[in-house]
Amino acid sequence: MLELLLPQRCVVCSVQGVQVCERCRAGLPRIGAPLCERCGAPTAWPVARCAECSGRRLAFGSARAAVPYDDAVRALVREWKERGLRRLALLAADLVAGTVERPDGATLVPVPADRDRSLKRGHEPATQLASELGRRWELPVERLLRRTRAGQRQRGLSQADRRANVRGAFAAARQIQTRIVLIDDVYTTGSTANAAASALRKGGARRVDVVTFARTIRIR
Repeated sequence: MLELLLPQRCVVCSVQGVQVCERCRAGLPRIGAPLCERCGAPTAWPVARCAECSGRRLAFGSARAAVPYDDAVRALVREWKERGLRRLALLAADLVAGTVERPDGATLVPVPADRDRSLKRGHEPATQLASELGRRWELPVERLLRRTRAGQRQRGLSQADRRANVRGAFAAARQIQTRIVLIDDVYTTGSTANAAASALRKGGARRVDVVTFARTIRIR
């Protein structure tokens, strides 16, 4: 009855039937080599540091993502995060596991959501993604980060404001003595990832890498 009244539609093209149709799923571009070795941005040839991350002090060793944050992925992420279509975490995890190399000997740690936004949404996308990746990669998932304060939404802020907004916003939940892979839904400027990685490093993590479902691609 619910399917008759509210038929399921593809969040990208609106065709009736499934949350993401096969055509749209197959059409999602993957991020592949050549890449910046550090931040994972696509480059014309392999580089240790690209123009996007050169000169920045980054607390993480590397960042990788499965897909570019284009219009189709933006629609998918919006439905997943803001409209509660939690099964889209399965698709996101499939794409990440099929694109990003499995991080051996690591513990997966989700970036904790702001408490108020988490209560409003009723779920935490980064935690869902980490859980699904843990199953696919057969790696432990632990909540080793906590929010120390609420912050303004990052959306719409300049790069400098994004950095200021998340500076000191995270802390390690306990002492850490392992390699960490930080999991989040979208890498935009790297400000959130860097602040979270810095907190984990202060907590004792030997190395922190970052894996996200999507990342913003800047055209230069």
